Amino acid sequence: MRTFPFRFDARFSPVLAVIGITPKTSRVTLDEETFAARFGRWRVETPIANLARFEVGGGYRWYRAIGVRGSLVDGGITFGSSTKAGLCVCFHQPVGLTVPLYVPRHPGLTVTVADIDGLASALRGYGVPG
Repeated sequence: MRTFPFRFDARFSPVLAVIGITPKTSRVTLDEETFAARFGRWRVETPIANLARFEVGGGYRWYRAIGVRGSLVDGGITFGSSTKAGLCVCFHQPVGLTVPLYVPRHPGLTVTVADIDGLASALRGYGVPG
């Protein structure tokens, strides 16, 4: 299993900590079967086979990147702790968050892990195109 901690911008860490999002409660894990992202109490988990592709991006505006954010444009969700860079994973079948009573499903998830290149490389190793 590979684990990728989130990158936390110091200026946003105190605000995120108030809602339970800290380095101890936030990470992406990959193994041969599962992609899982935890961001405080929010979680996404799906089989590796459900990963359609990924894209690397960055230079985000803080109000579009920090916290748990849903996109009105494409329906994706962001687990954001940094404005520097992120990796968006697109799914074959939309996934839901494991938060009680949360119904919407999302076609993609952007994560702001510290090692974007390492996560991209690991995804390629599992056959996910980037």
